[in-house]
Amino acid sequence: MRLSSGVFLCLAALLALIPLGGCTRLQIKLGMRVPLATLPVTSMEASLPKEPAIAPGQKSPLVVHFSTSDGKTWQTEGQGGGKILWSDLTVTPTIVTVNNKGVLSLARDPRLSDGKTGKVVITAPSHPDLRAELEVPLRYNIAYRANFSGANGTSGFDGTAGLDGSSGSDGAIDPNDPAAGPSAGGNGTDGGNGSDGSNGGNGGDAQSVQVWLAPHPGPQALIEAKVQAGKGRPRYYLIDPNGGSLSVTADGGDGGKGGKGGRGGRGGSGGSGSPPGFSGADGHDGMDGHDGSDGNGGQITVTCDPAVRQWLPIAKLSAFRGPKPIINTAPVPPLW
Repeated sequence: MRLSSGVFLCLAALLALIPLGGCTRLQIKLGMRVPLATLPVTSMEASLPKEPAIAPGQKSPLVVHFSTSDGKTWQTEGQGGGKILWSDLTVTPTIVTVNNKGVLSLARDPRLSDGKTGKVVITAPSHPDLRAELEVPLRYNIAYRANFSGANGTSGFDGTAGLDGSSGSDGAIDPNDPAAGPSAGGNGTDGGNGSDGSNGGNGGDAQSVQVWLAPHPGPQALIEAKVQAGKGRPRYYLIDPNGGSLSVTADGGDGGKGGKGGRGGRGGSGGSGSPPGFSGADGHDGMDGHDGSDGNGGQITVTCDPAVRQWLPIAKLSAFRGPKPIINTAPVPPLW
């Protein structure tokens, strides 16, 4: 059955209002999901369709494919775009973690996964004879980022507009003496002044940052990195120099923009009459607020082991409005 776009939108809105359990039952009733227990499944296999491997701090959606005795194929919901619910499966991960939507994650800290391989084992309670295993290789050829920049200043508030002046009253004709003509028109009142915009906040200063680069033991050329800002908690990275990089940023924060001054109110027009009334003066516009001062960049100091000096360009350093980074070459012991 093909649903019109209007009907589909109505169903989607209805599903959003139903609690999770009721939503699943309604999806099954509408044919949008199919209970795995009702299918004659003969085999299943798992895959990572986006990337065959996962890097620290990354996520990767898992897809499970099913074959049935009647020659049909089925896939899991989510990335698989299928009708099989993840709640019908049991996923047991090793090294990696997995959420209830079948999305794998790897911890940012490479020390937790160094030298290991991720793995997931998938079973189906409704089909105890089915089992799928998938190894999840780890990779380190990605662009890591460590940002310790100062915060941007807040923008100032705009001033409020002045009130417009009131129009003067029109002169009147005396009905008992038309020959006398109209009386004088009233004067308009002056417009109010706009208020000044407030000043923008100052940008924050970046902290000083220390970076250490050391060779990682093993047959593959990998670089261990440790990055620490001030007395904060250090961050660790494992980098494949063939495609991987580490950007360290310690820029000064931008000053906030000053608020715009409020517009002055318009003077009220003079009333008609003989003579006509004078128009009121326009109010003065408020003054714009001043921009906040920019923050200072932090000092970045890199200590690079001679064994990885050739790969120093993988470290991309930025300290805008700060001193030039310092690069030292000296032995660096293993970082973990």
